[in-house]
Amino acid sequence: MLETVKPADIERRSFEIITELLGDTVLDPVQEPVIKRVIHTTADFSYVENLVFSDHAVEKGIEALKSGCDIVTDTQMAKAGINKTILGRLGGHVHCFMADPDVAAEAKQRGVTRAMVSMERAAKLDKPCLFAIGNAPTALVSIHELMGEEKLHPALVIGVPVGFVNVVESKELILGDPVPCIVARGRKGGSNVAAAICNALLYQIAR
Repeated sequence: MLETVKPADIERRSFEIITELLGDTVLDPVQEPVIKRVIHTTADFSYVENLVFSDHAVEKGIEALKSGCDIVTDTQMAKAGINKTILGRLGGHVHCFMADPDVAAEAKQRGVTRAMVSMERAAKLDKPCLFAIGNAPTALVSIHELMGEEKLHPALVIGVPVGFVNVVESKELILGDPVPCIVARGRKGGSNVAAAICNALLYQIAR
């Protein structure tokens, strides 16, 4: 039987159902809004186990956003899904260089992915950035290499690319780096998950 739920109450009711279905599962109270937001986006409760947080990752991400950091994504879909109204009020912007013609041309000339060139482009931005990667494992590999070369110092890395080729391995690289991170271990993830994690942090600031 269909529930009668007012449009304004649908999200609230969704989170009530998520809480009910989690049952006796105990979540870290700091991580809980992020995990539940990802479940809300995907209807996939395996993220309770799959999402891995470095020490104080949520707090560090929120602190960076409050300080006006920008967000760099690897897809236009993630960029579209991030709440730019809240981010803008904090002084931040969202960047995605993947569709830039010069990025595509350089990637073709060098024989590398656009994601790698995009991360190199992001490393030249003149303000702190949070990286939200939901599609391209080579973006995570590039971030890892740039950090190793001291060319990039992310405020937070959200590593949730989805897929099969080098996806698991690229996530493990980030988990081994000395950087604040939120990573979806395994093959699951996606641009929607990357955006959901960003929004979970932003909504905690806005509430």
